[in-house]
Amino acid sequence: MSALAVREELTFTELKALFDVSDGNLSAHARKLEEAKYLTCAKSFESRRPKTSYRLTTLGRNALNRYLDHVEAVIKATRRG
Repeated sequence: MSALAVREELTFTELKALFDVSDGNLSAHARKLEEAKYLTCAKSFESRRPKTSYRLTTLGRNALNRYLDHVEAVIKATRRG
């Protein structure tokens, strides 16, 4: 989700290379995020090859921002201690 927060769209191939994960692992994670309505998935063909593209939804961006706010609060609390 963080990669999609800084890029409007990423393909399955780009995400796979970026995170160095297996097809199955990436598919499973993307499916869960899609079911949660955090991602949208578009399937098409480019030069007769299948192309799967992902985009972050508004709900997904909001969830990511809440998570980042929580992580920042934990870091601040840890540094104070």
